[in-house]
Amino acid sequence: MEKGFEKALDIYSVLATGQTISAKDKETAELYNSFYSDSEVYDAVTALLKKLNLKLYEYNESIFITAGAGNKVFGYTNDDLKRMLGLRLNKELYLVYFIIYEALLQFYKTSDTYQVKDYIRLDELIEVVGKELGRISSDTSVYTQDDVNDSSFKAVALLWDGLPPMISEDKDRNKASRGSRFGFAKLTANLMSQEGIFTVVDDRLYPTDRFHAIVENYFEESGSSILARLDEMKKQSSDTEEGE
Repeated sequence: MEKGFEKALDIYSVLATGQTISAKDKETAELYNSFYSDSEVYDAVTALLKKLNLKLYEYNESIFITAGAGNKVFGYTNDDLKRMLGLRLNKELYLVYFIIYEALLQFYKTSDTYQVKDYIRLDELIEVVGKELGRISSDTSVYTQDDVNDSSFKAVALLWDGLPPMISEDKDRNKASRGSRFGFAKLTANLMSQEGIFTVVDDRLYPTDRFHAIVENYFEESGSSILARLDEMKKQSSDTEEGE
């Protein structure tokens, strides 16, 4: 039993650093095999992860973990992310979240509808973000002050609408800023790359195995409800236009 627990701790120590344990990786293949072949090890790892509010995902003979909802020890708070990204306002952070979600939707609509594509270009992502936010902000004249609070979708849409496509600093395409649409998209791409969700090469975003593992389960758990909310907001915006 002690040997199995030690092996479970070995597996946890690798996963907790954000690494992947894979049957195809010679450095972690033995841990992967132990996890699935030894019920004692499997039970110990899953019990530990549950206790720490960490979620385990499996994809393509690889396992990953991510922080569960509300996990402030292993996950990020909004304030953590704002400091990390150099943002000041909630609506700036929510714009980053919106860009992440639209990037996700380029490959998945639901857990069983994978969009067959190898990558998405940064300019394509900017275009689709603009299109979706444009539907929300298409009638700014009817917004009340209560509608445009710092955490509303409308505030995010208005923020995007007021940004220039690019600024002079964007000529160095390796840098990211919050001064333009390109800058926000690049800032978001860098975050997703840092978290191992995408591999970014020359403004192309390639989804990783970690991306597929997390996203498939994400849609099963909560993605469809969020997508339904976005669709509802778009419909409300469309109804407003037709009523004028």
